[in-house]
Amino acid sequence: MVQSPVARSTFTPVKLGPLTLRNRYIKAGANEGMTPHGLPTQALVKHHRDLAAGGVGMTTVAYAAVASDGMTFPHQIHLTPAAIPYLRVLTDAVHREGAAACLQITHAGSFTMMRHGGSRRPASASGGLNAFGMMYGVYFQRAMREAEMSTVAAQFAEAARLARSAGFDAVEIHMGHGYLLNQFLSPLSNKRRDAYGGGPEQRARFPAAVLRAVKDAVGHDMAVGCKLSIIDGVPGGNDAEASAAIARVLEAEGADILTLSGGRNVESPWALFGSPMPTAQMKAAAPHALARFGITMLEKRTPRDLKFRDLYFLEPARVIRQAVRMPLAYIGGLKSLADAERLIGEGFDCVALARALIHDPALVTHWRDGVTDRSACDSCNACVAKIYDPAGVSCVYGPGNDPSLTQQLAAE
Repeated sequence: MVQSPVARSTFTPVKLGPLTLRNRYIKAGANEGMTPHGLPTQALVKHHRDLAAGGVGMTTVAYAAVASDGMTFPHQIHLTPAAIPYLRVLTDAVHREGAAACLQITHAGSFTMMRHGGSRRPASASGGLNAFGMMYGVYFQRAMREAEMSTVAAQFAEAARLARSAGFDAVEIHMGHGYLLNQFLSPLSNKRRDAYGGGPEQRARFPAAVLRAVKDAVGHDMAVGCKLSIIDGVPGGNDAEASAAIARVLEAEGADILTLSGGRNVESPWALFGSPMPTAQMKAAAPHALARFGITMLEKRTPRDLKFRDLYFLEPARVIRQAVRMPLAYIGGLKSLADAERLIGEGFDCVALARALIHDPALVTHWRDGVTDRSACDSCNACVAKIYDPAGVSCVYGPGNDPSLTQQLAAE
């Protein structure tokens, strides 16, 4: 036993717009796979039911494309009426365990391995070479026109309505990691000279319009959050001060919560995970030689002295906390109950976890009941290599393979 169960601030309810969560723990959106035909499988339902039974206040299903030309890969969830009955099974299962369900909605922009409609020039904030797509024959991207922005904003709003009809309690608009809305937010990819480019407030104009469309569509019934990369992790990208300006724009547009992430999938994935990428496993899963070459280039760009540290986004997250009054969820290197309590004590409203909950879906209950006070996840990132695998993400070390936790559970 670690200690006797006690009342803790992380286990108190929290209100996010029209939604009240039973505690402050959120399973962060992290691509699960388990949708081999673009639809949830029984495995995905079980994945989120286990998380709900394991004690989270809300679990986030990642990551549903709002349009066919907004898909990154063929087996990604495409949010259409045909998907609703399958998603309803999932939300019903989560609700039976007492948790809320959130659907992460996104548009890939140029971060795609697909030639949508035969096109090799997907829309992005600006035109030019497509660093990710060139590994898949999608060599170039084009600057999105204003009329297209209106169409995409309407697609996000309709996706939110479909999520509501599927029983979700919240939607999370993905504005991080190099997807379309982040392509507008980041100076790494937004080189526009019109009203949608320039300083942070101007770069936030289109993402803010998407948020407003979603809020207008479902804001009275559902919590509407945004996932925001608060640092890009490489020179020339957004830093905490720029992201604070963006956060103020999103607060003014009515976001119910921001989840504070970081990094970009192409330029700085190591910043997102706070530790080296599992490039050997990624190469093994790569579909062809060009993709393997891209992973080799990633190896060369990764900082040689990179080592995991707890709460690796805390410093920039504090800058955002000082800039806005709205609810914020901290994510990034949270491994202990003590740090979760510390974050709530510092003014963050929720804590979000991904890898630690992939390792042990019941971690929140184990923390609550005093079974353990620290996750045994070692941030090896082997699970990351499986995020595009239709069979689904999993941990190479389940709780039963961790000797310390196994012994503690046996002692109970």
